[in-house]
Amino acid sequence: MNIGDPVPPVRVTKPDGEPLDLATMPLPLVVYFYPKDDTSGCTREAQDFSALAADFAAAGVTVLGLSKDPPAAHTKFTAKHALTVALASDEDGSACEAFGVWGEKQMYGKTYMGIERATFLFGIDGTLGQVWRKVRVPGHAEAVLAAARAA
Repeated sequence: MNIGDPVPPVRVTKPDGEPLDLATMPLPLVVYFYPKDDTSGCTREAQDFSALAADFAAAGVTVLGLSKDPPAAHTKFTAKHALTVALASDEDGSACEAFGVWGEKQMYGKTYMGIERATFLFGIDGTLGQVWRKVRVPGHAEAVLAAARAA
């Protein structure tokens, strides 16, 4: 994804099992990718976006978190941590591929394929205005909110 690209027309699955076409979501739109439900960094990121949900809503910004976890895992994750941010599943990896966030990662000396923690901000015109790659969680949701307000 490059600055100026439109929201890709990929389908993901909401926790209730219903399909969701990203290209039809309300704008402006924040799409954030995270590796796995219920891990420390991913939990903190979802909690941070949830804590700012009212602020994003007041700014008219839709926020969606995506991972390859199945819908049932999102339901459990949301309930366990009282999350208010919307989550969806990209089980087939089509959104990860479209956004370019699926790739080789390393941890503890092992190389594996996984989701890069990344966030994409689409403006009211539906084009990509800002990208955050290799996200560090502390302060990230606040930075995205500030950018969304300034857009």
